[in-house]
Amino acid sequence: MSSLSVILITKNEASNIEACLRSVAFADEIVVLDSGSSDGTVEIARRLGARVEITADWPGFGPQKNRALALASHPWVLSLDADERVPPALQAEILAVVHGGGEIAAWEIPRLTQFCGQWIHHCGWTPDHVLRLFRREAARFSNDLVHERVLVAGGTVGRFKTSLLHYSYPTPSHYWRKLEQYSQAWAQQRHQAGQRTSMSRAVAAGVVAFIRSYLLRLGILDGAMGFAVCTMQAQAAFGKYFALYCLNRKNDSSSDIVPPPA
Repeated sequence: MSSLSVILITKNEASNIEACLRSVAFADEIVVLDSGSSDGTVEIARRLGARVEITADWPGFGPQKNRALALASHPWVLSLDADERVPPALQAEILAVVHGGGEIAAWEIPRLTQFCGQWIHHCGWTPDHVLRLFRREAARFSNDLVHERVLVAGGTVGRFKTSLLHYSYPTPSHYWRKLEQYSQAWAQQRHQAGQRTSMSRAVAAGVVAFIRSYLLRLGILDGAMGFAVCTMQAQAAFGKYFALYCLNRKNDSSSDIVPPPA
């Protein structure tokens, strides 16, 4: 019979970590890789029986998750974020795969996200299939600083039926904090790769994001919260390109500086 490791990366997740870890208490091992929490996250995780390791630096989401993956010791790995919960029906599906074997190397899980107390069923948020369960030797994370992906080296990918519950945005301020973090990391990564953009591109990205999520992806059916989500997604799309635009301008300004004569 095979066994399961759960891995999480954390920083200041005291409000989330206990509920998350209790939802995966069925795992054979829980590994938490923390990057300097100051709010009791580490203590809570250790009290609940998790193996906790701490890193002094922050290399980005992809590299940090690969560090956590390297700490896992069981054949199957379930990667979670601290604001996610595994409901009982999903637990049963996961254990059936882990204990049953089979040829499938990785599994996608549909994810249902809550925004300000309301589950969002449209807006492009649902269905949101995330690849989270995989054989340890068959996968790794991309090295992206943000929006990292699980890269599967061969084998087929299956899909579960039960949703992973995502309590990502209990208040608007949680969204803004994540938006700032992700926008800056995305822009930095694209700037380092040599990508350029313009203010018109940033504006267009925001407009297109709203139309796509509110009309084409039926955010209008989620009512007032759907409108709020789609508006914020538009701001997020504008924000990441605007951040890249500012980095481009800063780099251009630095290049235009003429050193004084010797």
